[in-house]
Amino acid sequence: MTVALQATTPATFEIKSANLPLVALLLKSTNLVALARELEARFGDIPDFFDQDALMVDLSPLPPAAGEIDFPALISLLGSYQLVPIAVKGGSPAQTAAALQAGLLPVPDAHLVAARPIAAPPAPTPAAPVASAPAAPLGALVVDKPLRSGQQVYARGRDLVVLAMVNAGAEVIADGHIHVYAPLRGKAMAGARGNTEARIFSLALEAELLSIAGVYRTSEHPLPPGMAGKPTQVRLVPGDEGDKLVMNVMGS
Repeated sequence: MTVALQATTPATFEIKSANLPLVALLLKSTNLVALARELEARFGDIPDFFDQDALMVDLSPLPPAAGEIDFPALISLLGSYQLVPIAVKGGSPAQTAAALQAGLLPVPDAHLVAARPIAAPPAPTPAAPVASAPAAPLGALVVDKPLRSGQQVYARGRDLVVLAMVNAGAEVIADGHIHVYAPLRGKAMAGARGNTEARIFSLALEAELLSIAGVYRTSEHPLPPGMAGKPTQVRLVPGDEGDKLVMNVMGS
């Protein structure tokens, strides 16, 4: 026998499951002075890179003998870059207790999402019709004017295509690939949010700085012989001694 019972639905609220996208900070040192210096070097000239993004502090990379962490100072430092720390995982019991006292939530079961190529998403599998189709992925951001010194372009969540020169002192940044169909003399940062599959392409490579997923090379280290000014591809290759940037002259 089936019995239907009358239910009462609250008029003022509902509780449902939800997924919250998070940025993860993998903390490798308790030295906040060094952290502040490296954050400034990486994001100091990109004030709008983060937009009040919720953040999880992952203490797992810290060495076992790591000391105490000044979480109020860490939260303040990250907040100055428009990051909102809300959770913590890993670390020693003392570090976790200090994080909780500072207002962070424990999320021991949280895991990092592997970076995926942005420019070539997998083909969707056939599915039953739904009420509304999913939003199409963003196309590449196309810039068709030269970028002068001091100018900056950021392609959030997509590739960047530049059809004109990127002069010294200019910056091109993308979460995906960067294509420069002209001389690249400024700074180029692909995979800005950790996409290790991102690449940089230029018809004439003369860059001041090249970076993919945070691994960078500056003009203090000259380009390999015969590569300056040539059509070049830059990619990130993992290795036993750490990730490194690999450059190849295209068409050779």
